Amino acid sequence: MKIIFVTSALHGGGAERVLVTLANWCVRAGDDVILLMVAGEEHVYQLDNAVKMISIGQPSFGNPLIQIKRLYRMRRFFLAHKDSRIVSFSTTINLFTIIASVGLTNRVIISERNDPERCSYKALRNLIYGLGKGFVFQTEMAQKCFPAYIRKRSIVIPNPIRRQLPHNFDGMREKKIAAVGRLEPQKNHRLLLEAFAGFQKSFPAYELHIFGTGKLEQELKNVVKEKNLDDCVIFEGFKKDVLEIIRSYEMFVLSSDYEGISNSLMEAMALGISCIATDCPAGGSALCIQHGINGLLVPVGNVAELQAAMEELASDMELLSRIGKRAVQIRDTFAEECIVSTWRDFINGAVC
Repeated sequence: MKIIFVTSALHGGGAERVLVTLANWCVRAGDDVILLMVAGEEHVYQLDNAVKMISIGQPSFGNPLIQIKRLYRMRRFFLAHKDSRIVSFSTTINLFTIIASVGLTNRVIISERNDPERCSYKALRNLIYGLGKGFVFQTEMAQKCFPAYIRKRSIVIPNPIRRQLPHNFDGMREKKIAAVGRLEPQKNHRLLLEAFAGFQKSFPAYELHIFGTGKLEQELKNVVKEKNLDDCVIFEGFKKDVLEIIRSYEMFVLSSDYEGISNSLMEAMALGISCIATDCPAGGSALCIQHGINGLLVPVGNVAELQAAMEELASDMELLSRIGKRAVQIRDTFAEECIVSTWRDFINGAVC
């Protein structure tokens, strides 16, 4: 196949990581693969040398002139590659991709990578999406957010777990809790900090390590100072080797208000870390975690429940160990080769 994967840029987000994984697998399977970046040149992920990476624009910041130029360049690019299938990730880029390809012969497949209910222009989105050939959703909850004319051309494909993960840690785990994700409102790190403040009073030996950057960094650091947590909350920034760093930690916490499927959660589970996650839309946490068996689920935005879950694991080492050992099985459930094979079948038209 000839495939064009479309994204804004490769800033380091979870959706972009999945896209890079697909591109690398497809090119190794013999496909001719182009990764088209339409709003920047940044790329923090490692691409196979056989993947052609092309940038045709910069961020628009809402500037209509830049957006029109983007559409023109995208359409010209698609016209030059009429025999290629087009795969687009994320709502905004999906809309640009569909509009730019109207009337062309390319099969256009788009993928939602977050909670569809958070979109502020659903009617317009659904109208434009109706022009797409195929749709990929991460969860059934996300799929059900769309009308029947979209659902009937869609498939649910969860995120893959990478093969190249560090080995599981075998030893006494450190009394550290990890949170990995952009410092943005969606991730609700404030909830985690408030829960940790209460938890730390009963379990003072623990540290909270927050990995990621974002616009809320200073605000969150102010919360840490206000709650006198400077000695036990560490902001680590963006770390490419984050999995190597956290593999010996006792816990991982996902405090998001909404997610597609959190790659960070999946990978923490795959490392055997005991995980706590909010049971947030669009159902990604519940897809990964069976409550009390391979992790713990807590309600969205509930400080008391999150604190209680952390205390439950910290006070019961047998439960902590059992949950971590069962969490590792997620490596087989979402094995990279199986997920990518389903994607390739769908792109090729065997499913849609």
